[in-house]
Amino acid sequence: MQVSDPNNVKIYNLSAGKSLPEWLSEKKRRTLLKKNVDIRRRIELIQDFDMPGLSNTIRVSKDGQYVLATGIYKPRVKCFDVNQLSLKFERCFDSEAVTFEILSDDYSKLVFLQCDRYIEFHAAHGRYYRLRIPKFGRDMKYHYPSCDLFVVGASSEIYRLNLERGQFMTPYSSKASGINKCAINPVHNLLVCGTQEGRVDAWDPRSKEMVGSLDCAFSCVNENKELEGFPSVSALKFNGGLNLAVGTETGQILLYDIRSNKPFYVKDHMYGHPIKDVEFHCQQDLIFSLDKSVLKIWDTNNGKLYTSIEASTEFNNLCTVPNTGLFFLANENTKMQTYYIPSLGPAPKWASFLDSLTEELEESNAEIVYDDYKFVTKQELENLSLEHLIGTNMLRAYMHGYFMDVRLYKKAKSVANPFEFEEYRKKKIRETIEKDRVNRVQVNKLPKVNKDLALKLIEDQSNKKKKAEATSLLTDNRFKSLFENPDFEVDKNTDEYRLLNPVLSRLDKSKKKEIKKIAQEFEPMDEELEGKNSSDESSDDSRDDESSDDEHTWTKDVKKQHKIIQREHWLKELKEKREAREEEEKQLKQPQMFELRQGEEFKGVNNMKKKSNRATLGERLESEDSTVRLLGSVGSREMTFSTRKKRDRQMDEKNKWHREERKRLVRPTHGIKSKHRSFGKRK
Repeated sequence: MQVSDPNNVKIYNLSAGKSLPEWLSEKKRRTLLKKNVDIRRRIELIQDFDMPGLSNTIRVSKDGQYVLATGIYKPRVKCFDVNQLSLKFERCFDSEAVTFEILSDDYSKLVFLQCDRYIEFHAAHGRYYRLRIPKFGRDMKYHYPSCDLFVVGASSEIYRLNLERGQFMTPYSSKASGINKCAINPVHNLLVCGTQEGRVDAWDPRSKEMVGSLDCAFSCVNENKELEGFPSVSALKFNGGLNLAVGTETGQILLYDIRSNKPFYVKDHMYGHPIKDVEFHCQQDLIFSLDKSVLKIWDTNNGKLYTSIEASTEFNNLCTVPNTGLFFLANENTKMQTYYIPSLGPAPKWASFLDSLTEELEESNAEIVYDDYKFVTKQELENLSLEHLIGTNMLRAYMHGYFMDVRLYKKAKSVANPFEFEEYRKKKIRETIEKDRVNRVQVNKLPKVNKDLALKLIEDQSNKKKKAEATSLLTDNRFKSLFENPDFEVDKNTDEYRLLNPVLSRLDKSKKKEIKKIAQEFEPMDEELEGKNSSDESSDDSRDDESSDDEHTWTKDVKKQHKIIQREHWLKELKEKREAREEEEKQLKQPQMFELRQGEEFKGVNNMKKKSNRATLGERLESEDSTVRLLGSVGSREMTFSTRKKRDRQMDEKNKWHREERKRLVRPTHGIKSKHRSFGKRK
């Protein structure tokens, strides 16, 4: 148990303290109780009052004998019996429960609204029935006189499920885009619904018509505080037959008398978080208002703070035990928080021992939570011309500054700086301009490598579909070398690029003017496009002026470029062959050198011919082309040989090249077409 006294009100946190594991022996438990103060002061009001992950919603049954809570993970509901102070049963769901309602006095009839558009009905033995609603639900309430279950959510309709007939009835249609909360008055059964547009619509279940509407957002906007979001309705609660509390997404609580369209009091949490729950404490005219960071208890009549509880983890839901000072808080933690404030009321009958324990507990000083106060430094006081208040009751010294009433601070600031709104307006305009500038190109100079690609990406940034890819290429460090390293530069002289270039130029003709404007903003473009002849460029310029009626004109450019590439390749091969032939001719014209061995004499070429003549027939046959074949097994042989001279291979290649050259020079006639194409055809 932990004790705090913010605003001189004793608050006992019954869930504070360390929990002991069940597998510890009794001896170790006693040892830990002696040594550890936190464990010694621990009070486990309800055994296993926790969830595996976090808790969403807590409810107390009408007879006050059972406490039910939902949480995750796995999605489940736990029912605790307060007479036994322990867990009665636990059930798991297929999906997380958004909220639930107790239809009976005990736990025997329950209905759960789940996040996957399903509604589950549970009986005492377990799940009874499961059905689906058309839209995702956000809240639901049960109307006892008509047995109608009202379900609201991400739709303009209020669904009615009649549990007596077991069927959907005609839904109520509103003008809202979505409905966040609904509540039913316990006295006259009026149904009210809080919308995303900041209105509260009232419906009469008897006439099934809307009987009134409150514009709560307008009342929030009239306040001096600047709202960070739109004040949609996030919480609703009735007090009696006439009073209604409305919580908004921007952190305000508006108190209405339903006979008037204006709130009689507006309370601001000063945190800017959505109000999650609002509860009335009728005995002392107090209101519990909960957001994710704080629970505030304040007076209904004047808004004066009674006490507050700050969250160690985010709060989700508030559940008060009627006519007592005990309440539960569902939060983003495994333990569900239990608080007891003796000044609000006595402890419930099943926890009557708390009254005797609180008198004997040690007190620990806690910091006071100041509400509706603004912390200012001495420099800020001098700027507001309020330094003469130092030492008076208007300021309370704290650390290196002072606390002062927020109303006095606002008045002093409006007097000291009457043109604050104009400055705020100029500031907002500057912020809007800066946001637009961020969307512009951040580079001041175009890169030296792949300049055309950079221009293309800069132009693509204006396109919503290509914006993400273009921005990532320009700003991502992984592609930095693409615009800096010359090794990654696009070679426009390759055949692949030259064949692709007519297509790209055709597709980007509509964007050429925009790209030229972008290029002029950075630096003038002096380089001409590579990979094109002057004739191609002139033809492209002439085509820009003409209308592009034919969608397939770019195919002609591709074919033309393909022919040019083929001709270049042929000329290159021809040139290489000529160079190879010239080198061979040079080698033939050069004098041949023969190596003389020791002891040999060179007597000229004629001597070589004589040597060949003196050779035997077998040697001569080996040197010439001849074949010898056996005729039978006796030893007869047949020899064939040619008496022609050897062919000169170099001469054959020369003649072959000459014939191919003649064929290329001869003008073909297959391209000539007849003028009279219809000749010979029947008309």
